[in-house]
Amino acid sequence: MATRTSKRTLYRLRGVTPTVDGMFDALDARQLEKVHADFDFPENLGGPAVLVTGSFEQSVASWCDEIFRTTGIEVSRPVNRSAGLLMLAVDGEVYAIGYDQGFRLVPDRLKDHRFGLSFASRRVDPTRIRDVVSHTPGGGRTDITVVPGGASVWSLGIVEHAQIVRRLGGHLDGIPLTISRDNPARIFSAEGGAGLRLRLGVEGADLIADIRAIARVLREERPSPELEFVEHVVPVDDPGLVTRLESVLDDLLGQESDGRIGVAVPADHWDDYTAAQAFRARINSDTAVRATDDLDLGYVLCRARVQRAGRRVTALREGTVTLYRHSRASRADEIWTSSALRWIEAEVSLDSHRYFLMDEHWYEIDRVYLQVIRSHAERLMTRSSSVDLPPWVVGETERTYNASVPDQRPGYVCFDRDNVQTALHRGNGVEMCDLLSPDNALIMVKRAKGSDALSHLFSQALVAVQTLRNSPEGRERFAEKVAAARKGRCLPEAFRPSKVVFAILLKDGANLTADTLFPFSQVTLVQTARTLAAWGIQVEVVGIASTPSAVTSTGRRRLAA
Repeated sequence: MATRTSKRTLYRLRGVTPTVDGMFDALDARQLEKVHADFDFPENLGGPAVLVTGSFEQSVASWCDEIFRTTGIEVSRPVNRSAGLLMLAVDGEVYAIGYDQGFRLVPDRLKDHRFGLSFASRRVDPTRIRDVVSHTPGGGRTDITVVPGGASVWSLGIVEHAQIVRRLGGHLDGIPLTISRDNPARIFSAEGGAGLRLRLGVEGADLIADIRAIARVLREERPSPELEFVEHVVPVDDPGLVTRLESVLDDLLGQESDGRIGVAVPADHWDDYTAAQAFRARINSDTAVRATDDLDLGYVLCRARVQRAGRRVTALREGTVTLYRHSRASRADEIWTSSALRWIEAEVSLDSHRYFLMDEHWYEIDRVYLQVIRSHAERLMTRSSSVDLPPWVVGETERTYNASVPDQRPGYVCFDRDNVQTALHRGNGVEMCDLLSPDNALIMVKRAKGSDALSHLFSQALVAVQTLRNSPEGRERFAEKVAAARKGRCLPEAFRPSKVVFAILLKDGANLTADTLFPFSQVTLVQTARTLAAWGIQVEVVGIASTPSAVTSTGRRRLAA
């Protein structure tokens, strides 16, 4: 007996008129030409629909030449991957389902990139999460966690609101789909990102019923309380606001890189990224840059910077990044081509709000949550400081600054790069702090040009405190270092840290406030402070003043008066 369901990925499309002509016009002519597309127009789905079928053909597999060079044996094997795409209108919305390579025919610009994720946050069991893909803005970092048997969302190490969840999969928490009607006792799963991957009805009537059930969940239900944080980052839909944001980004692209623009892999093409052996970017040029083994962000930003003002974002949007399955990067080896803008991650400020660009879409942190984070961060910063740190001389390295503090502030001890080794932390060991104050507060110092540097600082504090709280060996080794530095004045018996101070010098010496601290650093700071507070550790955040240098007649640099 033929199965009534099949595991497919469903996309919801935006800006497509729910008519046959509208769906046909939305397709990419270049992609249709590549698959030698044939078209049909199903009439049994209760509404307008378009079926596209074809194949991505390659006369000889890319590995044939390589294996001949390795073995001397001539091999000729063709590659031919089928592609099917069904587009259909249901209750005024347009959906698309890809078969085999047919998903490549769905134009990225038309996808509702939160469709699958929104469904998952409402119907995936938060205690049985199977896979999560999350992204940390500001550092270009993507984390992929897979737990085949399922686990609680809080056990997966997601830093709530400091990371953007881009894909979420797990066991379904009950929904009247074809698969559950046929097998009510079985547990089924779904995976949501830009698309929604789950078992859908194969018969036309069943497929339509399943799409309507999914739409009903999105329309009538709220996210699970444990998964609400997934939707605190929402897309910017106002066209006027998008235009203003792109104007700010255009100006930013015309400046030298300062860390606010990075590279991020498009979430729904991670498999393509890992399979690629060569990348080629083409930005407003008929001659492509040489193939590289990863995306060359420096080249992309350089090409954008030399464009005329007001045309830089457009140049990236119209430019391309192509992935190849072989290092020779020939047309036959092409995996996927996308807009170069899809690979750019950027953070901008506008009207006191913070926005970021990812996957060619603008997002804003939920305003209510941002207010809570901001208020908490302000409390950490405005508390009267218990430490007295000297100004940072412009041009000095972090290491030089830390080493200079004990000379200017008696009682302080420098432990920058003077790490403690334990059985658990071999190799480089653990840096317990950059400075130790006279009252034994752990001071973590950082000159920060971006949020990634501060994320490292906050992580350093958590590791240091955990070691001093839980490792007798770590406490003993650190106590020995303190006693040697203080010439016999030891730490208290069974010392446990009670205070951590984050001392931060922002780029250009800006005053440290909730307005100047990077927004995702505020989120990570608050999360870190909450964790340390749960361990009984007080947290302070202080800004380090900067001062210009002066040079004496002997050539020694001194603080300017």
